[in-house]
Amino acid sequence: GAFQKKGHSARILSPEEAERLTKDQVLVSEFKQLKLEKEAQKNWDLFYKRNSTNFFKDRHWTTREFQELKACREVADQKLTILEAGCGVGNCLFPLLQEDLNIFAYACDFSPRAVEYVKKNALYSTERCKVFQCDLTKDDLLDNIPADSVDVVTLIFVLSAIHPDKMHLVLKNIYKVLKPGKCVLFRDYGLYDHAMLRFKSGSKLGENFYVRQDGTRAYFFTEEFLSQLFKAEGYEQVVNEYVQRETVNRKEDLCVPRVFLQSKFLKP
Repeated sequence: GAFQKKGHSARILSPEEAERLTKDQVLVSEFKQLKLEKEAQKNWDLFYKRNSTNFFKDRHWTTREFQELKACREVADQKLTILEAGCGVGNCLFPLLQEDLNIFAYACDFSPRAVEYVKKNALYSTERCKVFQCDLTKDDLLDNIPADSVDVVTLIFVLSAIHPDKMHLVLKNIYKVLKPGKCVLFRDYGLYDHAMLRFKSGSKLGENFYVRQDGTRAYFFTEEFLSQLFKAEGYEQVVNEYVQRETVNRKEDLCVPRVFLQSKFLKP
C-alpha cells in the first residue's frame, strides 16, 4: 500500500536519520568533483548503455499529476506545443503523445545515447516530435526551438542531476522558448527523500548534493531553494509543495518514505 500527502512542511527525520546525516559531513575532494562535472555527460551515456530503455517505467501518471497539460488549452482540441527538457529515453514523452493526439513535442537530453533510443522508438514520428541532444546549461534552445513558442515545459527529475551552481542557466534557457503566460511543470527529489538517506558516507558533494556509484549526481530540493531559483530568473510561483509518499512493504514490514517537490512556475 501507499499513501500520499502534499504540503509545505518538510519531512521530519527520525533521531537515527538525523544523527546519520549530521555525522556525514566529509565532502568528496575538489579534484574528484571537477572530474565528475567534466565527465557528467559520459556518465549519463554509460548509464543508458547499461540500462538501455529498461531502467525507468513509462510515466503514465504525468497527466494525472499535471492537469495543466489539459487545462492550459483555451479550446478542447487546441494543438499544444510542449518541451520535455531532459527526456531520457522517452518514458514520459511517448505515453503523453499516445494519450493526447493534439500535442507536438520538442524533447532534448544531455545523453546522445538517450536521444538515439528516442529516435529508434516505434512511436517516434518527426511529424509529432523533434528530439535533439542538448546540454541545457550551455546549448541555446533557440537553435532548435523558436522563441516564445512553447505552451508547457516539463522538467521532471532533470534539475537534480545538474550542479546547483548551474541550475539557473537551465531556467534562463527555458524562459526564452516559453510563451508568456505559460508554465514550467516541475517534479524532482525533495529533501530527506529515501534515496538521500541511503547514500553511504563519502558520497556527499555539498549541501543536499550527492554522487551515486555510477558517477551520476543527485540534488535534493527544499521548497525555499527552488522558489528562489525560479524567481531569480523572472518566473512567478503558482504552486510549489512537497509530495510525501509512504510506500509500505507489508511482507518485509518496511516503510519507504519518498519525498518529491512538485511545482508550477509561470513566465509572466
